[in-house]
This record gives sequence, C-alpha cells and structure tokens, in this order.
Amino acid sequence: MRVELHCHSTLSDGSFAAEDVARMAVRTGVRLFCLTDHDTCAGFERTREILEPTGATVLRGLELSCREGDRNVHVLLYGLTEGPGLDRLQSRLDRIHGERSERLVAICARLRRLGITLDTDALLSRTHGRTPGRPDVARALVAAGVCKTPQEAFTRFLRDGGPADVPLERLTVAEGVGLGLDAGARASLAHPHTLGDFATARVLLRANREHGLLGIEAYYGSYARAESQRWERLAHELDLVPTGGSDFHGEMNPAVTQPGIGLPAPVAARLCAWLGVAAA
Repeated sequence: MRVELHCHSTLSDGSFAAEDVARMAVRTGVRLFCLTDHDTCAGFERTREILEPTGATVLRGLELSCREGDRNVHVLLYGLTEGPGLDRLQSRLDRIHGERSERLVAICARLRRLGITLDTDALLSRTHGRTPGRPDVARALVAAGVCKTPQEAFTRFLRDGGPADVPLERLTVAEGVGLGLDAGARASLAHPHTLGDFATARVLLRANREHGLLGIEAYYGSYARAESQRWERLAHELDLVPTGGSDFHGEMNPAVTQPGIGLPAPVAARLCAWLGVAAA
C-alpha cells in the first residue's frame, strides 16, 4: 500500500502548494494521505478536495515542534477532528506562529552581527498566512547570494546551535501529544534517527508511551530496508505502530523527489486499524 503521512507544502517549509503536493500524490498512487506542515493543518481541505475523489483517504494532521530535555523532537499528529480539542490546539499553534515570527527577527539580528543584512520586513511579509521558519531565512540567504543552496545556509548559519540559530521555545512531548489526543489524533514520533542514536529514541518512546505516543515513523523517505527493520523491531519491543512518510519538501529536501512511500501489507493493515480507516 502506498501512503504519505509526512510531507510539507508552502504553508510551512515546502516548495510546492498544498494542492500541488496532493496532485503529485495522486500521480504516485497514494491511498492514505496526510499533509503534515509544521505547526499548521491549514492545507487539509485543499488536499482532501483533490485526493478524495480518487478514492484515497485523507487525514487532517501536522508535524508538531516539541522538545525533550535539550533535544528538538517532532511529533506527527494524524486524524485531528473538529471540536473543542482542536480549538485548544489551534490556540497554541497561533502562539507558536507568533513565536516563530519573533524568532526570524532575532535570526536576522544575529546575521547582521555576522555582517549579513537581510530585509526583515520583506522576509516576514513573505511568510504571511503560513508557518514561518528557518527555511525562509535560508531561501533569503540564497536570494542575496550569500549561499548557493538552502542546505548550505543551514550548514553555515542556521543549523541547531549554528552561529545564527535562535532556539525556539517548544512544547514538551507530553504536552504536544496531549493536545493532539484531546483533538482526536494519533501521535507518532517523526524520523527517529534524528534523535542521535537508537538508545535515545528508545528512552524517549518508553517515557512518552504512557502519554499516548504510540507510533514511530519506521518507514521514512531516506531509510533503506535495513534501517526500517531496525525501527520496526523497536516498535515491536515497545508495542508501537510503525508509520510511514517520505518527508517530501521539494527543494529543502532534494533527495526526496516525490510524495509517497510503500508499506508492506501487514504494516499497512495495522496502521490503518490504528488510525481507524479502511485499508486500501
């Protein structure tokens, strides 16, 4: 079964509009889809209008920025439903949006101290109506001729702990998962390899399983089969549900050229049962 449960549009740090991501997913045969822009689910209706007529199942979701100690952790929320829980989550997302805008201003100030001046007002105006983030600064650095690619901008300036990075206050994993569950969602740990090592991922998942973090992204765009099997074994050990997504961004992740990832039939069946949707 071909699914896409981790992808991004121009509503956060992707290169393509939500509608275009949905059309690409149609062309690649995706049967279960969720647009997971950072800290926003604004593109849900647009993707549903395109994918549902093809018979695909479309969920409302997002990728929530959280923390665990001094580590950044991303949690994928699937199946958000309208109601008071989603209203509470949206209120927190609105605060995050404001904090992200303030962060861009602070990053530009750090760049000025490094001798690089960007038009902060123009940068903020380009983020109107969507989630602002470091990729916006990366693109501005490319446009200004400071860097050749967004990846270079992150390597030189914007990476976590980089010379122009400004830490962003984040929800704890338990807080983020709790907000998601109150809004009817299922929660999965995104790209577990980014936590640094296998042992750290195991500890985090064990600590947050009781809070409702019951999924792990064992199938990921850049994972070889052996890597997926490694995370599947951890899922089995902790009784978690393996999830899958490409992390499609467009130019910000050029190694992934299109949305969609294939799941083995047993994995897809368990995933669909967990999400409460029909298996294709």
